Amino acid sequence: MRYILRRLGFFVVTLWAAMTVNFFLPRLMPGSPATSMIARFHGRLSGGALHAMEIAFGVNANEGLVSQYFGYLRDSFTGQFGRSLTFFPDSVSQVVFQALPWTLGLVGVTTIIAFILGTLIGMIGAWGRGGWFDSILPPIFIVLSAFPYFWIALVFILVFGITLNWLPIGFGYTTGSAITFTWAFAWDVLQHAVLPAFTIILTSIGGWILTMRNNMIMTLNEDYVRMARAKGLSAARIMFDYAGRNAILPNLSGFGMSLGFVVSGAILVEYVFSYPGVGYMMLQAVLNEDYPLMQTLFLFITVAVLLAILAVDGVTVLLDPRTRSGR
Repeated sequence: MRYILRRLGFFVVTLWAAMTVNFFLPRLMPGSPATSMIARFHGRLSGGALHAMEIAFGVNANEGLVSQYFGYLRDSFTGQFGRSLTFFPDSVSQVVFQALPWTLGLVGVTTIIAFILGTLIGMIGAWGRGGWFDSILPPIFIVLSAFPYFWIALVFILVFGITLNWLPIGFGYTTGSAITFTWAFAWDVLQHAVLPAFTIILTSIGGWILTMRNNMIMTLNEDYVRMARAKGLSAARIMFDYAGRNAILPNLSGFGMSLGFVVSGAILVEYVFSYPGVGYMMLQAVLNEDYPLMQTLFLFITVAVLLAILAVDGVTVLLDPRTRSGR
């Protein structure tokens, strides 16, 4: 119980600190949403309309910064995130929930796939250290992970999208088609997701392979693994139940944070492919000084990361008895 209470206290304090930074950081940027809106309408806004927009965007000049801050906290906890400047007059909540499924479907699935494949390859490579498997697959994926996301994405677009014309190169589905719950539309979405998905997997799997391989090599030298070998247990049981179960523990925290950052999306990949996800939306919000949308996206990312870390802590307690005993 003390462990759980400590983690919950950490969650509350970190959430408050992140929300505070989330409020002040956009306001340290030059300009404001109101001035951006004036530029969009080429200055054809009356004083009353400008004042109404400042209130809608949460930057009312007649209110002090402290009053704006407490109003921001109140609105955040009640789910009132205001209007988006970039997608005006749509509400921020409506805009975010339109983009969130695209990012969860693309980045979420690819993150899980990369973690599972990287863990298995690293585990098998460490078990047969020095063999052909360990000498080929891990180095290839580790080298690929050193390439930037956008470079791999551009190569895929050039080869598979333009030269071979096998796959579409942009957006989440065919432009102009209606979003429907049909197999034809699902197949169209899947085709558009292939190139960005492989880009994310190829550039992220190497890190999981490297960390799991190193953890596995260290674990294989432990006394309990030697005892399992001496008892004549099968290689598969030793690799998965004894060595793998303990070697994966340090990776769980990183995996939890990766799941949390799924909400932010892969900004560069979504930008290159014009994918309608949260990452592409975040870039548009920053470019347009869209305070409400920026603050809401950062808040979602923070909450997602903290919840993922809490979930990983719970899994660690179940897998590692030393955590339950307080050691």
